[in-house]
Amino acid sequence: MLAYRGKPVEDLPHEETVIWSCTHKDCKGWIRDNFSFADVPVCSICQSPMVRSVKMLPIIVNTNKGRS
Repeated sequence: MLAYRGKPVEDLPHEETVIWSCTHKDCKGWIRDNFSFADVPVCSICQSPMVRSVKMLPIIVNTNKGRS
């Protein structure tokens, strides 16, 4: 259990984010597009194909994208 010691929890800003979602009906796997290493990723949970979609998520900047 986590105690916040009376400090308010700030709301993180959200934006529509491109993601890859698993196509297997029983798998809930997904990954942000800008955190994927492949052009068309495979689900790391069940190894099924993934499809591109959009989801409202907190903003996270990937500062390593594009680095070798």
